[in-house]
Amino acid sequence: MQVGKATIRLRYHSFVNGKLTISDDAVKLLKKAHYGVFGHATVELCHWTKTALTGGPSCYKVKFYGAPVGGSHRCVEIGPVGMICSNKCVYCWRPSESFDPYEPSPGEVLDPKELVEGILRERRRLLTGYFGHSKADRAKVMEALQPTHWAISLSGEPTMYPKLPELVKYLKSLPNTRSIFIVTNGLYPEMIERLWREDALPTQLYLSLNAPNRDLFYRIANPVIHREDAWERVLKTLELLSKVPTRTVVRITLIRGWNTSDDLIPQFAKVLAIGNPHFIEPKSYMHLGHSVYKLSKENMLRHEEVREWSLKLLRALKDVGLNYRFMDEDAASRITVLQNMDRYVDRWIAPPGNA
Repeated sequence: MQVGKATIRLRYHSFVNGKLTISDDAVKLLKKAHYGVFGHATVELCHWTKTALTGGPSCYKVKFYGAPVGGSHRCVEIGPVGMICSNKCVYCWRPSESFDPYEPSPGEVLDPKELVEGILRERRRLLTGYFGHSKADRAKVMEALQPTHWAISLSGEPTMYPKLPELVKYLKSLPNTRSIFIVTNGLYPEMIERLWREDALPTQLYLSLNAPNRDLFYRIANPVIHREDAWERVLKTLELLSKVPTRTVVRITLIRGWNTSDDLIPQFAKVLAIGNPHFIEPKSYMHLGHSVYKLSKENMLRHEEVREWSLKLLRALKDVGLNYRFMDEDAASRITVLQNMDRYVDRWIAPPGNA
């Protein structure tokens, strides 16, 4: 297939009647890892969805923002173009080193309605075992079949799905949808512009920003598409975060020995000033999945170290004229959240108790 003028061989994908699909061999691997697959899309029950179904806690996004409404069992985590990404990030716990660096065209992908219906059937299949699970709350399992939250952030880069605005609008039209989060690596600012122009912005837009300068960005993110101007594309996405009329978050994955030194903190503050997001989430790298082949347990930070780094960042943000406060933290996920007080928005998408 063609990407620009370069011919590549797709490792995890093939074409059936002109439509992109994850290959049979890759589907077997993904299902063995407890994914659901439909066409080129993937879905998964994350750790927090599973714990919520069996009476345990929900993820930190419920604690920080009140989403998913009702708890993590009502979240659908979806990758609209699973196993396709423009980066091969060193910390990614997906098998990103083998992801296909392919930019699909609109005619090669499923329409949003068909994609969502297929993904919901796959998710129901993944939930089937919980109907007879001895520790599962049956009422929550039934609620899980009516999701309130869509996390467009699973395997692959969601802004590479060329029908993303149509997908967001379709999800918003579903009767139970209360919130939609999109997580992007920032290499497709033109898609963020489309989401804005087509009135299809998500409830909350995340940018993963794990380096404050060009050299370190290329070491950590390892872009394989748009490599010549990848950093400039991230900066453009940051500029858009300061303007788009929706809630914005910058997520910083902290990797000991890579991006946590004190001398980088002022650089992070200067770059963050471009985006001036509503929230900043410093979070420790977690030694999971395929990242274990590239990083070690020593690259993880303790929660106390994440908090200390976040407080240093707060002071650096003040030095560049930004007014943030320490809003909250979650030790189990080794994450903190800083809130922009000059661009204040209520932290709660749905206040606690108002599900």
